[in-house]
Amino acid sequence: MRNNKTICFFNSTKTWGGGEKWHYEMATYLHTQGFKVLVIVSPNSELSQKLNKIGVPQEEIKVSNFSYLSSSKIKKVVNFYEKHNVGTVVMNSSEDMKLGGISSKRAGVERVIYRRGSAIPIKNSFINRYFFKKVLNEVLANSEATKTTINAKNPDLFPKDNITVIPNAIDINGFDALDSKELYQKEGNEIVLGNLGRMVFQKNQEFLIDVALELKKRNLEFKILIGGDGKLENTIKEKIQQNNLEENIKLLGFIDNPKSFMNSIDVFLLPSRWEGFGYVLAEAMLCEKPCVAFEISSNSQIVDDEKNGFLVPFENVTTFCDKIQSFVENKDLIKKMGLQGRMKIENEFNSELIHNKVKEYLLP
Repeated sequence: MRNNKTICFFNSTKTWGGGEKWHYEMATYLHTQGFKVLVIVSPNSELSQKLNKIGVPQEEIKVSNFSYLSSSKIKKVVNFYEKHNVGTVVMNSSEDMKLGGISSKRAGVERVIYRRGSAIPIKNSFINRYFFKKVLNEVLANSEATKTTINAKNPDLFPKDNITVIPNAIDINGFDALDSKELYQKEGNEIVLGNLGRMVFQKNQEFLIDVALELKKRNLEFKILIGGDGKLENTIKEKIQQNNLEENIKLLGFIDNPKSFMNSIDVFLLPSRWEGFGYVLAEAMLCEKPCVAFEISSNSQIVDDEKNGFLVPFENVTTFCDKIQSFVENKDLIKKMGLQGRMKIENEFNSELIHNKVKEYLLP
């Protein structure tokens, strides 16, 4: 380890998501390997609660978008770094990057790493130019698509050689060990389609209403199961009712066991407007379910078109439904693509392989 210093994971997000999952898994992995680890968290956050069960060292701070302008908050984080002898800090959100980055420079932290997990172009603003040119040493991206978006609006924003791509890890053994009970009993010869995710603009579940209307026009027997909750839940419910789709689309609410959900469907649908790394695609494939998703952002990192699923043009309802219909007309295709998907995750994203790559990256 570099000078036997501590690796600090800075994640002040209160709720649980892909970034929090990554920080939890890597902090826990390195901690259990005997390395010095610190996680800076928001008080009583879901990440904090999970880390408490493992005994990973933590420090708490509340962070907002303008915390980096607060001298008292900067001083507090500097004290954290110095107290724990931090040599590397890995930050998650934009807010964390700003406060954690400024504090890192003040404390003389050697490696200041921004982990980017979303394939959204970074704005070419003055504040972003300052942090990417003056504060950050490195960027760790979860996909080539995410890497590309960093300099999409300013080719000189950050040196490409300082951007490392390591995909997210999938705990295959942990996933396989989950209990699995079907959440829905299939009726007749219908095909059961599913989507799992937060009901927010990014996840775009409203597109599935258009898909359902088109499938009805084609006289196909189907159900669409949607698992998740969020601020758009009532809007989606209203649109389902307005289009008389209550018999075709079932909202299951928050799902705490993705394996049970995936084993209740035949095909997984992902209408997201963007993804950093589609965990749900990987989880579907672990259950040997083929996927239909848009040919955008990092989806092609997981979905090999016509091998373990289909990639279609963004929000093209006709083509999306054509691919679904191909599964209706050829049920063997579901099994064939499902097996290919399982092999893909096992060979490329298993946690042992990915965690070792991150360890080598953080501990050169």
